[in-house]
Amino acid sequence: MPTDPTRSEIGAATAVERPEDVVAADARAQARAAAPDEVELALTDVPAPDPAPDPAPGPAPVDPPEPAAPAAAKPASRRRKKGVNLREVRRQQTREAIVDAAAALFAERGFDHVSVLEIAQRAGVVEKTVFNHFPVKEGLVFEADPPMQAALLDAVRRRPAGESVAAAAGTFIVAACSRLGDPAAASTVAEMARVIRGSRTLQVREREILGQLTDALAEQITLETRAAPGELEPWLAAHSVLGLYQALLEMARDRVLSPTGGPAGHADLVAELRASGERGLSLLQFGLASYSKRKRT
Repeated sequence: MPTDPTRSEIGAATAVERPEDVVAADARAQARAAAPDEVELALTDVPAPDPAPDPAPGPAPVDPPEPAAPAAAKPASRRRKKGVNLREVRRQQTREAIVDAAAALFAERGFDHVSVLEIAQRAGVVEKTVFNHFPVKEGLVFEADPPMQAALLDAVRRRPAGESVAAAAGTFIVAACSRLGDPAAASTVAEMARVIRGSRTLQVREREILGQLTDALAEQITLETRAAPGELEPWLAAHSVLGLYQALLEMARDRVLSPTGGPAGHADLVAELRASGERGLSLLQFGLASYSKRKRT
C-alpha cells in the first residue's frame, strides 16, 4: 500500500514510502475530494418545470399537448444516478475502514499474525466483504495494479527528443524516492518498513511487483527500439533503472529505522536520497566503465 495519502498510518506509510503509492494516493485524495460534490449534485432536486401559461381567450380553446416521453423519464434517470453515486461513496467508505483496521492490526502484531477475520471484525464488516475488496490479503498493503507502473512508463513515453530511457526513467525515480526523506513522513515510512521487513510473504510480494515493473519497462523499451526478441539491451536497461529504485527505497527504510530516529535525525534525508540517486543516475547514463577500477599494486 508516496503522497497518495490518507488511509491509515500504515496506508499512509505505504503511500509515503513507495513512489507508486504516491501516485495512487494523489488519485485517491482527488477522488475523495470530488465525492461530496458528486453526491451533492446527485441529491439536487430536479428543477420544477415552468408553469404553463394561461390559454389565450378565443372561441375554440385548444387542449394542451401531451408531455413528451423523455421529459417524464428525467426524474427516474436522476434517481438512478443518485443511487449509483451514493453506492460508490458507501463502497469507498467501507474500503477505507477495512484498510484502516488492517493497518492498525499489522502495526500492532505484524502482517503474518493477523487473520482476515480479525480485520473484518475490527472494521465492522463480514469476512466476505474484505475479500470482495481485497481478493488477497497482501492487497491490503500493496496495490494490485501498481500506480507507479503507469507513471514510470508515461515519463519514458513523454521524454523529449534526444533523452535516453535511462535518463527519463531514472530522473522520475530519483524525484519520487527523494520524497520519502521528508521528515514529516519518517514515522509512517518506518512503520511500513517494519511491517514489510517483518513478513516473508510481503517481501516476496514486493519482489514480484518489482519484477512486474521491470518487465513492463523492458517491454516499452523493446517496443520503442524494435529490438528483436531475446535482445539483451532492453532487459539490462530496465533492470538497471529498477535496481536504482530498489536501492533508494531500501536506503530510505534503513535511515528511518536507524537509532538516530525522529524528524531531527532525518532532516537531511531528502538531500541524501537525491544525491545518492543522482550518482546512481549518472552511472546509468554514462556507464560503469570507470567505476571501481582495481588499482595497480
